[in-house]
This record gives sequence, C-alpha cells and structure tokens, in this order.
Amino acid sequence: MLARKSIIPEEYVLARIAAENLRKPRIRDRLPRARFIAKSGACNLAHKNIREQGRFLQDIFTTLVDLKWRHTLVIFTMSFLCSWLLFAIMWWLVAFAHGDIYAYMEKSGMEKGGLESAVCVTNVRSFTSAFLFSIEVQVTIGFGGRMMTEECPLAITVLILQNIVGLIINAVMLGCIFMKTAQAHRRAETLIFSRHAVIAVRNGKLCFMFRVGDLRKSMIISASVRIQVVKKTTTPEGEVVPIHQLDIPVDNPIESNNIFLVAPLIICHVIDKRSPLYDISATDLANQDLEVIVILEGVVETTGITTQARTSYIAEEIQWGHRFVSIVTEEEGVYSVDYSKFGNTVKVAAPRCSARELDEKPSILIQTLQKSELSHQNSLRKRNSMRRNNSMRRNNSIRRNNSSLIVPKVQFMTPEGNQNTSES
Repeated sequence: MLARKSIIPEEYVLARIAAENLRKPRIRDRLPRARFIAKSGACNLAHKNIREQGRFLQDIFTTLVDLKWRHTLVIFTMSFLCSWLLFAIMWWLVAFAHGDIYAYMEKSGMEKGGLESAVCVTNVRSFTSAFLFSIEVQVTIGFGGRMMTEECPLAITVLILQNIVGLIINAVMLGCIFMKTAQAHRRAETLIFSRHAVIAVRNGKLCFMFRVGDLRKSMIISASVRIQVVKKTTTPEGEVVPIHQLDIPVDNPIESNNIFLVAPLIICHVIDKRSPLYDISATDLANQDLEVIVILEGVVETTGITTQARTSYIAEEIQWGHRFVSIVTEEEGVYSVDYSKFGNTVKVAAPRCSARELDEKPSILIQTLQKSELSHQNSLRKRNSMRRNNSMRRNNSIRRNNSSLIVPKVQFMTPEGNQNTSES
C-alpha cells in the first residue's frame, strides 16, 4: 500500500523500497543437468535428421519388436484384415470370372446339386460371402456352408497361396508379440539400485560405493557390474568431446569379476591413480559435470535370456562422507533383508580432500579419524551427563511426591485438659 504524502515523505518511501529490493536474494532457476542415462535406465538421447529410414525396414522384425504396444496391436490387426480383404477380392474375382455369381442369380432354373458341382466355391454369391470364405480358409474355421470343388484349378492355387501367407503372418506377428512380452528389460524392473552413491573411507582408501539388489527369488546367473564415467572433455588440440567414456575398475575379490546377487550388495570402486575421480575433492564434486553410469548384466535363471539393468549418478547424487546402513540380519537361522532401508545412509568420518592428496599426505586420514573419535567421545559424555541429570531430576521429583504423602500429627483436647496426640 502506498503511503500518503502528508504522513510519510516520498523520499523515505523510495529509499525503503530500494532497500527491501536489495535485501531480497535473486534466485535464478537452475536448469537441470542433462544426463546420458536416466535413473530408470532409459537412454536420454534423441535421434534427429535420419535420412536413411529404409534401413529400419531391412530389419523389420526388430523394428516391430521395438515399437510401442499400441502400434504393434494396430499392425497386428491390420495385417490380418488386409490379408482377409485381399484374398476376398481374389475369391470374388475367381467366382466372377467363372460365372458363379450369375449362376446363383439364375439358379431357379437349375437343380441345386448340379449347380454346386459346376461352381468353383459353393455359396459364394457376393463380396460379403467371399470375405467370409476368406476368413474361414485362413483361420481354418470351416463352418461347412462354403467349400471348394474340383471345377477350378485356379481356385485351388489361391487356396494354397492363402494358407502359406496366413502361416507367415501368424508366425511373424505371434513371434513379435512373444518377444515383446519376454524382453530382457522386463526382468530388469526388479533389479534396483540405490538412489544415491556415497564416497567414504574403506580399508584406508577413499571408495565410491553404491548398492544393488534383486527383488525376485529367481537369481541372475553370472551377474557382472561395469562402471563408466561420462563427461565432457577437451583435447589438447581443442576438440570438444561431449560424451567421453572412461571405464572404472570394480573392487571385486573374485577373479571372474562376477557377483552372487542373492542379497543386496554394496559395489565398491577404490579411487586410486587409475580412477577418473582421483583428483576430485568434496568441494570440487559439486562443480563437476560428470555422470557415473552403472551397468548390471546377467542371465535370467528361468528363461536363459541375457538381461541388462542400468542407472546413473550425477554429482548431486553422490554423497561425500556417508555410508550405507546394514539391511541384512539373521533371524532364527534365516537371513532377512529390510528393503525399507535399502538407500539409507549415515554420516561417517571422511577426509574432504581428494584421493591424490590423501595418498601424498596419509596423516590427513589419521587426523580426520582422531577428530571423529574425539567428537564421538564428547557426544558420549554429553549423553551420559544428560542421562545423569535426568535421573537426578526424576529422583528429586519422586522424593517430593513421597514427602507430600506424609500424614501430619493431630492433637485432641479432652475436658480434663489432657492432650492426646494421634496420627490418622
């Protein structure tokens, strides 16, 4: 509301508005960072200006499998309808060329038995009856009202051709639908990754870690994990590489590099000299334009199909100085997994420097652990002192309540003047 001139001077109002505008922070909406692989595993890539579209028709089966379900069902329905209509036209032309249609129009002057033996297909009087006969031939229904005769060799040839075409359409379309329902990425829906990755100290080394799990009881055979870092780089010659891929070794004590995914596992990558994260510190991580891609591959135990699950972690999704909580416990001789804590993390002591600095100055890790130990001891002392204070307050309150319950002494006066004291 504007102030009146007679009450507040105009100069004061303008100065105050300017001061309020200076106090308000101007927050600009930060554009979301583009990622190569979405959290669901889908590739965030758009193909544009493809001129050679005919290459997709050369591999028609894969093209049909890759289509969306609504497009596949439309093609499935239209392929049968078009084949029925095409052969219905052919059957009508056969009947028209042989004169069967005119014969049925003039059948009042002929006997029924002689008419049926003289036509190519019985009871084909119009295009509608030819369409119904085409469906009966291709789907092998055989109602019995329409049938072939030995009169026309051309009709026999059309019958053989329609059976072959119908079998080809059935094989292609049913195979396409089966492959769409049994695709490998359907099995990957039950392979889950932690939403965040962590960087913490393990065995004296900075490690990049994330958690992976399988929700099904049927296992993934020969499961293996690959990690890649995708970032934008510039070569010494000035060439800009928008998607530069670097492999990251996985710390796996098994020589075959396979994992036994019977329960959720924490996949660890030791940040050493071979790692692209070797020179990145905690402060540098927020400004890094990188993406860590995780690929889990294996064979489905029930179907034998190779499946692949993918996810990625950008800089904002990597938590420095955290560790995953334990979710596997032993209860009555059975290992139990609590998936409600699958992505939960806790803060731990970790140096904020890069792995290179940690290797050059190992004392940083010792100092960090000592500081965390001192802070832990101080927190324990505070907890113990608070517990003692609470227990003392509780005891004092109990004493006050007991003292309030003590019955006071009462004196009674007798007529003789004697005092009797009693407690009631």
